[in-house]
Amino acid sequence: MSKILLVEDNEMNRDMLSRRLARKGFDVVIAPDGGQGVDMAHSEHPDLILMDMSLPVKDGWTATKEIKSADDTKNIPIIALTAHAMSGDREHALAAGCDDYDTKPIELPRLLDKINSLLKA
Repeated sequence: MSKILLVEDNEMNRDMLSRRLARKGFDVVIAPDGGQGVDMAHSEHPDLILMDMSLPVKDGWTATKEIKSADDTKNIPIIALTAHAMSGDREHALAAGCDDYDTKPIELPRLLDKINSLLKA
């Protein structure tokens, strides 16, 4: 079973997405802010991270850069999740170290395709 770290501050989004991923067979651990997301990337060793970009304590851009710069977590794939589907956001997320990018509201089939392709890589 693959472990996914969901870094999301919105409780409704967190609950909905974590339940849907668990039903698909994933072990989901949750961090409510970017600081805890970085800590849990080190302590939980997830197979993949779903990173909201608009987070308290430490935003998703900063948290991603920290995770990708540490030896023990640099190879964990990260998918950026953002409601800001602006031109340039995808490039900004990839430049920060994210492996892929998805927009909110989440379309589960599309997100699952991205998760599965990164877990196989």
